[in-house]
Amino acid sequence: MMTNQITVGVFFGGRSGEHEVSLLSAHSIISNLNPAKYRLIEVGITKDGKWLSGEGVLESFQKGKTAHLQPVAMFPQAGDHNLYRLNDSGYQPYAHLDVVFPVLHGTFGEDGTLQGFLELIGIAYVGAGVLASAVGMDKALFKTVLRSFDLPVLDYQLFTRRQVEENLAQVIQTIESTLPYPIFVKPANLGSSVGITKCRNRSDLGEGLNEAARYDRRIIVEQGLEKPREIEVSVLGNDQPVASLPGEVVPGEDFYTYSAKYLSDNSELLIPAPLSDGQTQEIQRIAVQTYKAIDCAGMARVDFLLDRQTERIYVSEVNTIPGFTRISMYPKLWEASGLPYGELLDRLIELAFERKADRDRTEFGFRRKE
Repeated sequence: MMTNQITVGVFFGGRSGEHEVSLLSAHSIISNLNPAKYRLIEVGITKDGKWLSGEGVLESFQKGKTAHLQPVAMFPQAGDHNLYRLNDSGYQPYAHLDVVFPVLHGTFGEDGTLQGFLELIGIAYVGAGVLASAVGMDKALFKTVLRSFDLPVLDYQLFTRRQVEENLAQVIQTIESTLPYPIFVKPANLGSSVGITKCRNRSDLGEGLNEAARYDRRIIVEQGLEKPREIEVSVLGNDQPVASLPGEVVPGEDFYTYSAKYLSDNSELLIPAPLSDGQTQEIQRIAVQTYKAIDCAGMARVDFLLDRQTERIYVSEVNTIPGFTRISMYPKLWEASGLPYGELLDRLIELAFERKADRDRTEFGFRRKE
């Protein structure tokens, strides 16, 4: 009955280069959450960080017409799970949320900032906590952690925006002295292939460094492979995660760019990936180990590169809030593994409450032993 519904706050948009991708993911999630089980409260976050709610929030964001929506807020007080709406009398309670489903890809949503706020108020939320979100977002730190667990990653270097802006020639010389072309240049803290450049020569490298510096103050430069196979695995769970069947992306472009992911239909998804049983099991094993290494929870998609010549497997990155669009790998892989989209969403919300219950067992005050 209505009184037994779980009130889910679906947060989307955000201050990120992946704002538009977030709207696509949110559309799929909102369309597939069971209305008999859940009461949905849509919260759209604008590109300048305003929280808005009301009627038809997602549709309004998609059309770019948000003037009629009302400002809303949550306050950092433990136990206050209310969403407040601004009116002539100030902020008044608007809805009591049972759980938050963040669909905020990239900065200020997938990087631990929102998760820290939700921890402050003590509400259940879908997905990874502060630590895993932050480590998973920063590609350089993520690779450092994986190396400490002897998990396979390609060679890389890290630079700052200041280094690029003040001494580009020296940065290029340092890179060329240690990494052969092709080289990938990426913002360390962004996803969906935004700001990524595949570099085959010095001119590409200079352009790629400047492009990545637009999106982050930390820039990672990675050893590239010539036309590697791109394998992805969905992982689900808290302390006992499980991996889906692997899928393979066959990009319609030189690599899996933003355009290839979201704007064109010329990339092919092979589900399951055409791998040997041994390769499948090894990739699933590494995916779960990677998930555990950063203390992930709820969900993540682990991406791999498979060298065609040596057949060596490398972890590329982890996405703690993976895409949920109609063509996204995360839900498609689970569907192929026997877990339909709607049931997957149910499971993610169950895992959010499970993780919250575990956090609530933690004692924060000193208690002297008798």
